Amino acid sequence: MATPVLDLPLAERLKLVEDIWDSIAVEQEHLPLTSDQRVELDRRLDEFEVDGDPGDLAGDVLTRIRKSL
Repeated sequence: MATPVLDLPLAERLKLVEDIWDSIAVEQEHLPLTSDQRVELDRRLDEFEVDGDPGDLAGDVLTRIRKSL
């Protein structure tokens, strides 16, 4: 009989979640966009084409977040 997931030790459950998430990430291109997601992506691309501002670098954003914690 299989062990229920909630009976697994925390470290094993975390590893299971990571493995599942990684498997989803590999196949994410197979997930269709909803019409709302497509509209939002088009809106953001249009906005970028108008102002050309790529936003902040990820490292700078992370630094600001860490400083605020």
